[in-house]
Amino acid sequence: MKQVVGVSLGSSKQDFEFTTRFMGQRMTVRRVGTQGSLVKAGKVLRQWDSRADVLALGLPAEHQALGSAGAAATGLDKLRAQVQHAPLTTGDRLGEIFEEWSLRHAQQALGHYFDNALVVFHSGLAHYKLAATMAEYTENLQFADPLWQLGVPKLLTSLDALGLYASGAHHVADWAPPRLLPAPLLSQWSGHVLRKAIQKATVLVAPVHELDTLGLEELAGKTVITATVNDARLAQLRDKGVHMVIDGAPHLEGQAIGAALLDAMILAATGKPPGELLEDDYLQIISELEMQPRILYPNGYQRTNRFAFVIHPLSQEYFKTVKPIEMLSRVSPPLMMDTLEKVLAYAPPFVYSHVSGILSPTGVRAEGWLISVGGTPREIMAHSPEFTYRRLLDAARMAKRLGAQIMGLGAFTKVVGDAGLTVAKRAPLPITTGNSYSASGALWAAHDALLRMNLLPRPKGKERVAFKAMVVGATGSIGAACARLLVRAAQEVTLVSPEAAKLLALKESILRETPDAQVVLSARADTHIGEMDMIVTATSGAGKKVLDIMKVKPGCVITDVARPLDLPAEEVAKRPDVLVIESGEILLPGDVQMKNIGLPKNVAYACLAETIVLALEGRFENYTVGRQIEWEKVREIYQLGLKHGMRLAAISGVNGVFSDEDIARVRKLALQARAATQPKPAPRRRSPAKVPGPKRAVVSAGA
Repeated sequence: MKQVVGVSLGSSKQDFEFTTRFMGQRMTVRRVGTQGSLVKAGKVLRQWDSRADVLALGLPAEHQALGSAGAAATGLDKLRAQVQHAPLTTGDRLGEIFEEWSLRHAQQALGHYFDNALVVFHSGLAHYKLAATMAEYTENLQFADPLWQLGVPKLLTSLDALGLYASGAHHVADWAPPRLLPAPLLSQWSGHVLRKAIQKATVLVAPVHELDTLGLEELAGKTVITATVNDARLAQLRDKGVHMVIDGAPHLEGQAIGAALLDAMILAATGKPPGELLEDDYLQIISELEMQPRILYPNGYQRTNRFAFVIHPLSQEYFKTVKPIEMLSRVSPPLMMDTLEKVLAYAPPFVYSHVSGILSPTGVRAEGWLISVGGTPREIMAHSPEFTYRRLLDAARMAKRLGAQIMGLGAFTKVVGDAGLTVAKRAPLPITTGNSYSASGALWAAHDALLRMNLLPRPKGKERVAFKAMVVGATGSIGAACARLLVRAAQEVTLVSPEAAKLLALKESILRETPDAQVVLSARADTHIGEMDMIVTATSGAGKKVLDIMKVKPGCVITDVARPLDLPAEEVAKRPDVLVIESGEILLPGDVQMKNIGLPKNVAYACLAETIVLALEGRFENYTVGRQIEWEKVREIYQLGLKHGMRLAAISGVNGVFSDEDIARVRKLALQARAATQPKPAPRRRSPAKVPGPKRAVVSAGA
């Protein structure tokens, strides 16, 4: 029977022994921990040198580091010198293969999991191949080598910096602590820097024994990439709130087997000396034994994806939410606020709010950041598109540094220039405008409102609902998508836009998709407005009057998806018998923590909700960009929203949420208005009263 012994500088508490048949050979496998003592490790190696068929030496990170020199290399040489008879392996090459494979396996199995992740490496030198692989998915890398090797309270922030450090050319090698700083205080400072970096990270790469020194504050919510996680350590990581563990060591006989010990087992089974095993040998053995890296969830399935969303003030009133500006606005003339509005348009982007608590029924979580740029709609439209592009790209770079995996554009930032195409081409992360979900939300809210108004006859079977709809701004991206979906439900749809040629092309396209659709074209909304049961306005008219609400049919449902609104509050107040709703508001799943954006708790605009849905789904791609959106995506994002627990928020208008009583009141006024406009029936002619007397007299009188 073969004897395989692994000598580790780790804790003896993790020791084990088992007998197994491996690759056709019976063997006993032992692990012996030496508590970090080189002296004890040398003694154990000498003890087993003549008794073991193969010896494995498990080394801590500093001994495996790229470019190891000095004391570390000298200590390794001394340990090797203790072995005279048995083959000795440290499993370096096999360890590299399993480390890199575990990362690629997780990225593939989990779908873009490490895209733009914030990753801290306890040692980039010890895991250089893994770091190079991780750099394929994210640039947000930090390496703590200077901190624990030199005591320098600084982390390296790129692969290039790591290479310079390995060669001794990085400036941290010349760093000297302040003269008056005591060594214990410097050590505390370095520890504080590392803990803060780990707290901000989403992924930690570290030897398993280094995790023992970290607690809940550092590890809660983290993904840990390590090796040889046994049941006891997994339980500890569970108590520390770790979401996911990627273990690069396979499991045999109930034990996590490190690369050095596994390599020793392979050498014992094949009879080959160290150094003669080739990559092809490892590939064949791993495939035949069906070994795989492990993805473990100590606290059950956990995944948190990250997003960013760009917002901006819709008017000067939004500036007044900032205390100093609010005080200034009370005493300053209007001209001062106009000047301030112009100045703030040049302000750099900043994080307005961190968003957390979003939880899908699938178990996936999402967190993100609302990033504000300073321009109001008036200022955005007053500058060239390139002016806004620069600010959006600054916001995208900020979002990438924060770890966002996709960024959405809100309000006027998505209508400037080519509606997101240029930004998507230049941005360092995927972009979406949210227009697909805005269109979906518009029709979702309109349909719900029509049902609650209860003024239309219910359809029989698969008949279309007997109502007429109008889309104002039909040639815009949201308007066109609404039109394509409405023709599948409404009896007749009127498309309104001043762009006559685009209207004709849109109608042509719609009829190819839905040949039995009834489509009417108009350059002006007022031409057919009095016949409509539903109107969708999606013009982005920036304050221009797009329709005359006084000509609207009583009981009509108007869904205003434009931002700023096409119908201001003073216009809506003129028609209490018409239901004007602000469409697009979506109820988010979970207990959402987010600063006020002018909506009730857990409620978001549809463009923001689209960004969140894509994050929850792990669809980190340019989804809705450009002025033409695909109605298939409108339908798809609606289905994905339902999958992740999105619901239509309570219908709201310019004055807030509509209650059932509010809708009942609008319905009552609509019925009264309709009754008042119905032509009164002609009065029935009453027969003349009969006059007593002979019939003859009556006849002659009639003659």
